[in-house]
Amino acid sequence: MNYEDKILKLMNNGYTTTKEVSEYNIPRIYLTKLIRKNKIERASRGIYVKKNNFIDDFTLLQSKSKNAIFSNTTALYLHGFSNNIPLKYDITINVGYNGSLQKNNKVNLFYTKKELLNLGITYHKLDNGNKIKVYDLDKTICDIIKNKKRLDPELFNKAIREYFYSKQKNTIKLYEYAKKMNIYNKVRDTFEVLK
Repeated sequence: MNYEDKILKLMNNGYTTTKEVSEYNIPRIYLTKLIRKNKIERASRGIYVKKNNFIDDFTLLQSKSKNAIFSNTTALYLHGFSNNIPLKYDITINVGYNGSLQKNNKVNLFYTKKELLNLGITYHKLDNGNKIKVYDLDKTICDIIKNKKRLDPELFNKAIREYFYSKQKNTIKLYEYAKKMNIYNKVRDTFEVLK
């Protein structure tokens, strides 16, 4: 199999990155050759898609960093707890991150300690088949309580009420996350009001 075929095979979900091509020891010049042959196109810096393939913003933004996780109001939307289609995407990243997401005006960045970054990660399958990392519902509720001041009050209150009455909630996980995040009292107090 030649290098161009290998690149096209890497694109089984419709896109690949310069980094991924390099990891397979494929010279980057073959990306340029495929662009010239009109088989792929550059979607953004370091990201390539098959010609005429649509690449969604979720996949594109997550490909910018292996540590990027959709969170807060974007996670609420993905879990069906908000009807607001994100105009700006909430992404949580580790403290110390220094990359292109910081300059992206479509992103609201939230920072967390590296040891808490993977707490509550799950995968969400998009309509196009791509999978993205997102915090599970219980971690998302902890995040919106922690970041309440940065969120729309109406959206916050609606999400808390819906979660409280939801069959999807897992209060054991919710309070485990809250303890690890040092927001146990905040979470408890938020739900005491609804009892």
